[in-house]
Amino acid sequence: MEISVAQKLELLVNLQSIDSQVDEITKVRGDLPMEVQDLEDELAGYDTRVSKFQSEISGIKDENSATKTKIKDSDKLIARYKEQLQNVKNNREYEAIEKEIETLELDIQLYEKKIKESNVKIEAREKEIEAVRNIISERSKDLTSKKAELEVLIKESQTDEDTLKVKREEAAGHIDERLLFSYNRLRNNASNGLAVVNVRRGACGGCFNVVPPQRQADIREKKKIIVCEHCGRILADVEQLAEVEAPVRGRGAAAAAAAASAAAVAAMAAAAAASATE
Repeated sequence: MEISVAQKLELLVNLQSIDSQVDEITKVRGDLPMEVQDLEDELAGYDTRVSKFQSEISGIKDENSATKTKIKDSDKLIARYKEQLQNVKNNREYEAIEKEIETLELDIQLYEKKIKESNVKIEAREKEIEAVRNIISERSKDLTSKKAELEVLIKESQTDEDTLKVKREEAAGHIDERLLFSYNRLRNNASNGLAVVNVRRGACGGCFNVVPPQRQADIREKKKIIVCEHCGRILADVEQLAEVEAPVRGRGAAAAAAAASAAAVAAMAAAAAASATE
């Protein structure tokens, strides 16, 4: 069954009312949800950094193990070459073996230097890991505290919020899908969460820009859904300002005032006569 524009607007106003109540509940929590989220993201970043450092240390240790294996292999070769020196037959062969031994000994020195440099890197990374873990410990305490504070606020309003969520689902179910999509888009884009507003004092209740009189007349008729030309919000109705009338004095009050004035004049005349007689 097709519903009228007036009914559609009524449904939207009802939905906006429910959403505004939810917004008020959320507002009470202030920046706590965002602060909790920021702390969780920060801690996740620190955890990633620690994992990266640990992975780097693991890689350096693997390289050191490979380098130590090379040193052992070089030592074995040196021992073998030294044995061969006992059986050389000429100086040329002796010098060649000596050169090989010298080269291997230089390689061992380079390998050992590399291991020392790698150990320095490992030590530096381990210190960084310790520093980051200290930060994680402190920030985790902050997160625990803020989470506890947020949970208290959530518990205080959880029942009301759950009730409003049920009402919202029911209210949204009666609204046309495309209209609901437009409403949700407007709410998401609005800083104050208002997608449906009234015209107040001749201006849009959302952006406060002036709404022309003819457009106000169209809004009152409710023959079509009209949006603000400036902010795009749905204009549901035009609020009427109560006229303040100036107080009007009644006939009785006027007569009493006239009588008082006449009495005052008579008193002044009597006083003047008495003065003349004296």
